[in-house]
Amino acid sequence: MRIAIIGGGGMLGQKLAKALAPRGQLRGKPITHLALADIVDPTAVEAAFPVTTHRLDITDRAAVDGFLAERPDVIYHLAAIVSGQAEAEFDLGMKINLMGSINVFEATRALGTCPILVFTSSIAVYGGEIPDPIEDWTCLNPQTSYGAQKAAAEMLLTDFSRKGFFDGRGLRLPTISIRPGKPNKAASGFMSSIFREPLQGHEAICPVGPDYPHWYLSPRRCVENLVHAAEVQAADLGQNRCFALPGRTHRIGDMVEAMRRVAGDAPVGLIRWEPDPEIQKIVLGWKANFNPRKALRLGFVADESFEDNIRFFLEEDVER
Repeated sequence: MRIAIIGGGGMLGQKLAKALAPRGQLRGKPITHLALADIVDPTAVEAAFPVTTHRLDITDRAAVDGFLAERPDVIYHLAAIVSGQAEAEFDLGMKINLMGSINVFEATRALGTCPILVFTSSIAVYGGEIPDPIEDWTCLNPQTSYGAQKAAAEMLLTDFSRKGFFDGRGLRLPTISIRPGKPNKAASGFMSSIFREPLQGHEAICPVGPDYPHWYLSPRRCVENLVHAAEVQAADLGQNRCFALPGRTHRIGDMVEAMRRVAGDAPVGLIRWEPDPEIQKIVLGWKANFNPRKALRLGFVADESFEDNIRFFLEEDVER
C-alpha cells in the first residue's frame, strides 16, 4: 500500500503521517511507502516503512505528474490556502484551491489505476439562505471565494469518481480547534488562537462575541476521520462523494468556560474581547448547525465535548 499526502507539511498532513506510521497498514494492507509533499519540504516522520519528502507546487501540472509517478494507492489532497487569504487574494485562491485541485485530479486520472483520493473540503461551501440545521441534501451556497473554490472542486471530485477516474471522498471539515503552531490567515484562526495562546501563557484577541456559535472538531478526531475516509467502501458512499464530517456546535463563551474547567482561570484572563468587522463579515455568515447523518452512518466520529479538545491540545501540542 503506497500512500501520498499532498499538503504533508501542514498541521493535518503531519498529524496524519504520524498516525499512519505506527498503524503500519491501511485498508487491511501493509503500508510500503509514504510520500509527503508540500510547497516547502515537509518534515519526515519515523516509520518502519520508507518515508520520502518532496517539494511540490500543485499549480504546476508537470510537477504533480512527477510526484504521482510512483502510482500511490491512496492520495490525500490536503493542500490549500486558507479562507482569509483566499478572500483577500482572489487570483491566488483560484490558482491554488481550484486550479491546483484540478491538477491533482487530472494527474490522478492520468495514472489509470483508479486510486482512492481523499480531499479536504470545508463547511464554507454552505451559506446564505439555506435550512437550519444543514442536512446531507442541503445545496451548496458559499458566500466566500474560499467556499466557492472548495465547492467547485467538490463537484469535480464527484464527477471524476462517477467516471471511474479515481475513487474520491470529499470531507467537509468543521473548524479544526485547537490547531497547534503559529496563527495563519484563516478567518477562523481566532477559534484556535484564543485557546492556544492563553494555554501557553500569551494574550489573544477574540474578534466575535461570546454568543457566536460554530461547528468544531479537534485535530485528533479529524485525523482519525481522515484515516477512516480511506477505509470506507466505495459502494457505501453513494452518488455524492462529498459530505460534512461530524462535529459539535459550541458558543465561544461556552468554549472559554470549558477551558476554565480544564486549565483554571489564568488562561481565560489572557483573552481580550475586541470586535473585528472584517473577520465578522466572513465568519458571521458561516453556519453552525449540522445533521451529518451520512458521515455518522459511515462511522465518522466527533468529539465528546470541548473539554476533550482542550485536553488533547495539552497532551499533544502545547509548547512546554
